[in-house]
Amino acid sequence: MLTKIRYFVKKNQDDIILFIGIILISLFSFAFGFIMAKQQEKEPIKIEYLNEK
Repeated sequence: MLTKIRYFVKKNQDDIILFIGIILISLFSFAFGFIMAKQQEKEPIKIEYLNEK
């Protein structure tokens, strides 16, 4: 069983590395965007009404 796994990994090494690279880049991009969005949070707009009498 272990030899089958080892053979599969050796046979598809390039595809596995590409897949892991794509996953890591996607996770990094998501985390970077999430952090930037948190830093740019602004206070909500407040609407105030004046009493006109």
